[in-house]
Amino acid sequence: MAEFTVNAQRFDPYKNFKFLVVWDGRIVAGVSKISALKRTTEVVKHRNGGDPSSPRKSPGRSEFEAVTLERGVTHDPEFDRWANKVWQVGAGRGSEMSLRDFRKDLTIQVLNEAGQVAVSHKVYRAWPSEYQVLGEMDANANAVAIQSLKLECEGWERDYEVPEPEEPSFQQPA
Repeated sequence: MAEFTVNAQRFDPYKNFKFLVVWDGRIVAGVSKISALKRTTEVVKHRNGGDPSSPRKSPGRSEFEAVTLERGVTHDPEFDRWANKVWQVGAGRGSEMSLRDFRKDLTIQVLNEAGQVAVSHKVYRAWPSEYQVLGEMDANANAVAIQSLKLECEGWERDYEVPEPEEPSFQQPA
């Protein structure tokens, strides 16, 4: 079984709880959940007049689902700054949107258990379509206050430039 070329002793896939989100060259603070990266391609059915009853199928348009980032409420203003580029309160009639820079490319990095970048995906031309600055507040709950940012995007791809990292091995002292 050759799932891992550099770490041939590894059999387990990477876990889903170690990851980073990077935009504008910086790691975004506190992201605790990312929705799935999902692409759907429409099926175009067609049939020639002399063909059997079953149609032929070919790919049609592809669409990329929005990506939602969630994190605990912090003092980091990155979610606010980006969401405000799409719509700013009191910006004036017709100038609510920052057309020049409301889209960003971002990177989602999956880390191995040692914290090394193992897999990376680039998300292209994303922009905030929904921003929840505070989740539901409940004085009787024992939970973290959550904010979320829903990002529309025009595609994503795996970054094949990221190599499989050589995983560390620790020896017990003699």
